[in-house]
Amino acid sequence: MKIQPSATLEAIAGIIGAKMVGDPSHEVSGINEIHVVEKGDLVFVDHPKYYKKALESNATTILIDKEVDCPEGKALLIHEKPFDAFNALTKHFRPFQPRTSTHTSHKTGFGTVIEPGAILADDVEIGENCLIRSGVVINAGARIGNNVIIHPNSVIGGEAFYYQKKNDVYHKMHTCGHVIIEDDVEVGALCSIDLGVTGDTIVGQGTKIDNQVHIGHDTVIGKNCLFAAHVGISGCVTIEDNVTLWGQVGVISDVRIGKGAAVLGQAGVGKDLEPGKSYLGSPADEARRKFREIASVRLLPEIIEKLNS
Repeated sequence: MKIQPSATLEAIAGIIGAKMVGDPSHEVSGINEIHVVEKGDLVFVDHPKYYKKALESNATTILIDKEVDCPEGKALLIHEKPFDAFNALTKHFRPFQPRTSTHTSHKTGFGTVIEPGAILADDVEIGENCLIRSGVVINAGARIGNNVIIHPNSVIGGEAFYYQKKNDVYHKMHTCGHVIIEDDVEVGALCSIDLGVTGDTIVGQGTKIDNQVHIGHDTVIGKNCLFAAHVGISGCVTIEDNVTLWGQVGVISDVRIGKGAAVLGQAGVGKDLEPGKSYLGSPADEARRKFREIASVRLLPEIIEKLNS
């Protein structure tokens, strides 16, 4: 998320009660997680395993729980609980705004139809010639292009499923990102597309999504993809153009599926998949290899019987 107007290091430190290391007038123009940080952003880190990654990232302000050497051109904020402080900052700059009425001031383009019973937040923008069916909920932070169809009872912009576990307790991270649905996308009934935690969840132009599909936070989907029913995609996944995911495919977080790949039904994607290939099974592997494995397994009883005879 971007801070507009930007804030100074001193101002940020005052909000969360942190110790500053650096120029008090150092500019903070955004607050983001490590995987989406840009120059000017603030990022948090609270485990030594990730100190180096955070300090060497594009972020120019690091919220950290220990005094360390400050990289040149950057600034530090020292706080005992960086996760809690990060949450406090995102809530300060983008607080939760409860919906108080179904009569909202969202922006809608020419020719767009919103059926009775659909609920849209104020901070929603919809392009031209879209169809939003009854029962759809579009929460704050959604940006929808032209010629988009969203079928009944889908939720666009649910909160991110993102928790930090400490002392056997789950602590929720405040969601303040966006969902961007590009032109010519169709979303089936009973789907859920979560907001980015601090960045964007993106569905690319021309992608078609069947019923009861879930897309997690900060996932980026390319153009002209096809997802069949019951596909479940975790957060922070990258899916390139023209990918097909058939029914009940599951995808773990932080993987990339290459352009033109096809993943057959009920497969479990647990690692990056190369472009242009077909995949099967759990864990998913190239379909031809997986079919050979299945054929080999079928021969095992016969082989065991011969060995024992």
